[in-house]
Amino acid sequence: MTKHPDTTTVETTVTHPDHRALLEDLTAAVAGLFGRREPRATFADLVTGLLMELPRKNCWTIAEAVGHRSPDRLQHLLSRAVWDAEEVLATVAGWATRHLSQQVSGPVMLAVDETGDAKSSTDAVGAAQQYSGALGGIGLCQVAVHLSLVTPVGHTVIGRRLYLGADWAGDDERRDLAGVPDEVVFATKPDLAVGLLREAVAAGVTAQYVTADEVYGSVAFRTACRRLHLAYVVAVPANRRLTLPDRRRRACTEAVKLVPATAWARMRTGTAAKGAKDYDWALLQVHEDDTPVGGHGDPHAGTAEPAAVEPVRGHSVLLVRRHRYTRMLAFFRCWTAAPVSLTDLVAVVCARWHIEEDFQLAKRTTGLDAGQVRTWTSWHRWSTAALTAYAFLAIAALLEHVAAAQATGQDPPELVPISVPELQHLLAATVLPTPRHDRVHIQCWSHWRRHHQARARSCHQAWNAYADNVA
Repeated sequence: MTKHPDTTTVETTVTHPDHRALLEDLTAAVAGLFGRREPRATFADLVTGLLMELPRKNCWTIAEAVGHRSPDRLQHLLSRAVWDAEEVLATVAGWATRHLSQQVSGPVMLAVDETGDAKSSTDAVGAAQQYSGALGGIGLCQVAVHLSLVTPVGHTVIGRRLYLGADWAGDDERRDLAGVPDEVVFATKPDLAVGLLREAVAAGVTAQYVTADEVYGSVAFRTACRRLHLAYVVAVPANRRLTLPDRRRRACTEAVKLVPATAWARMRTGTAAKGAKDYDWALLQVHEDDTPVGGHGDPHAGTAEPAAVEPVRGHSVLLVRRHRYTRMLAFFRCWTAAPVSLTDLVAVVCARWHIEEDFQLAKRTTGLDAGQVRTWTSWHRWSTAALTAYAFLAIAALLEHVAAAQATGQDPPELVPISVPELQHLLAATVLPTPRHDRVHIQCWSHWRRHHQARARSCHQAWNAYADNVA
């Protein structure tokens, strides 16, 4: 006997009825930042196109999907139109922060990490042979540092800064071609992260912790967190030296030998598709090495820049994670204004992975890494649009989860919480416009592509003839 899905059950997989209103609320929040109606409407079209389920996302495919006759409007928006991408992204971050704050039931964290996007040419701003975890090693890519706001119920990216390596930052010719502003100079990834944290604090984001991987484990970065009155849990290399309470200097791998066998606690750090993840954890008291000038810190830490605020005395510990079977160790420097439990610190470590989830989802669903752009301005504008679209999906998924829990008292046992990709798929069928595929539109775009390709071929032939004559 053929069985058909229960339509009532299918309908209840999306319980929150106001996704269209939520998207309109987001676009309305940034509408006033565009001085003219045309770029305001085009930005809304770009965000809508990024939310669509398209095989590829670039100005051509999005323009065709949303009904434009050519990609000219989108390309103009990304390169020449007058609007401030940083102001738009800050407004989107504030919008997302308000929604996340309304559902807070635990600590709020700021997670820092960088991600790379593969490129085929060094003409793209910042593109160089450099390491990227997303690429699995060294490759030709752009790298940007991002900041995510993480709460127990949801998370999304609220800031980003493009990394320019020393070679790129010092090459005046490439800077001019890419339109890099004169005031932009070389900055390390931790420096970029500190800038993002300062912006978040200045914007009124209230967070209890900063969490990051080893790239950001320097004394300077951790000192900056303390200046901002932000507690932190930051990974550090195994060979990083620290000062014990008795003033002895030891590497992390040596210091961990002082932890008594009875001091290790096994804790569950999460549940994956294949089962629970359990690690052994321990704390070791250490001397603080990051007190801003004016406080009492590690005498071996060196001199820091003057503190903007009165330094806060607190508690510094080394958090150690040990794999149950391989015995592999990981180390985290922690500072808090008041003593906290091992459970709280472990929760912060686990929260860092949410920013990597944000990277994966934003690239998969809203084309964060798909922008075929080369200049400083166009990179920032594309990433702003992609993160705007992703913020909408992240908040919409959060509201779905909250609405489902309120309706049933808990998540339906036969359904996992709705994911961002699954929600995007459902929105494509219920809220988002269908990509335009009528005959006239398809013929119009076929004509435009062939005309564009003919012009490109003619230009290439003329250039090759000129190059041959010069040679």
